[in-house]
Amino acid sequence: MAELPPGRTGTPVEAPPGGFPDDLEAAILELKRERNALLLAHYYQDDEIQDLADVVGDSLALAQAAQRSGDCEVIAFCGVHFMAETAKILNPEKKVVVPDLEAGCSLADGCPVDEFKAFVAEHPGAAVVTYINSHAEIKAISDLICTSSNAVKMVRQFDGQPIVFAPDRHLARWVAREAGRPDLIAWPGTCVVHEQFSARGLAQLKVEHPEAEVLAHPECDEAVLAQADFIASTTGIIRRAVESPRATLIIATEDGVFHQIRKRAPEKTLIQAPGLDESCSCNQCPFMRLNSLEKLYLCLRDLAPEVTVPEDVRVAALRPIERMLELS
Repeated sequence: MAELPPGRTGTPVEAPPGGFPDDLEAAILELKRERNALLLAHYYQDDEIQDLADVVGDSLALAQAAQRSGDCEVIAFCGVHFMAETAKILNPEKKVVVPDLEAGCSLADGCPVDEFKAFVAEHPGAAVVTYINSHAEIKAISDLICTSSNAVKMVRQFDGQPIVFAPDRHLARWVAREAGRPDLIAWPGTCVVHEQFSARGLAQLKVEHPEAEVLAHPECDEAVLAQADFIASTTGIIRRAVESPRATLIIATEDGVFHQIRKRAPEKTLIQAPGLDESCSCNQCPFMRLNSLEKLYLCLRDLAPEVTVPEDVRVAALRPIERMLELS
């Protein structure tokens, strides 16, 4: 697993008296039933967590699932903190819990609200389109939220108006090209996982596997995207991997997606795009991977840690989120 950024440590797991149940998966499902809980999991979670979830998806799909969460009383979110915040913004009456409160995001943490407010103030009259990988306070000062699967469409809502786009500069560059908006004003953030892919290593891998199709996430560096045959969101990558006529696929995104691809297309050969540092699994999100079955069990048992959002922030953030969901 990649080393956590400075100041980030996973919450220690303390076994309950008598230890954890022998069949942890069954115990989690039973707790989920008892708590009337909806279990949401991102594609970047460990395989066993994905298999227990009611819904597995990318940020957009999980926001949509949270919006239509029905009569559940609890939402247990296996992802990162900003995703759980979005679920809480959409469901103020429900308890939203996460396995590990330390599961954050380098993009969200790299866009502090005070600095971003000052950045926006430098561009009066600009609309603010914010990637969902951001804290609730950032969403609250945004005009529209986007995900990697709908960012181009969201940016096109503001034709003729200057746009501040945050927090991922690589996604901003790709969106600017796809939407025909070279004037996009980008906050200079990056994803700790997607910026680790090596363009040089990918070029060598393509030589070794000339038959392979290269699929990449738009958060990757431009030199990586330039070598991709297909660029899309996490869901788009999974869909393309399943539908591709190629038997071998080189994939430049977090390798949690391999589980869903293998379930749907077990005959495909999947190769992870190489990272800059061959000594670590830097293609795995160090925040996403803080979650575990043990932490999920405790989270459902104790209904903690709980994610909350101040009401004034929640109300302000709700508007651009709901607008995104309506447009999607």
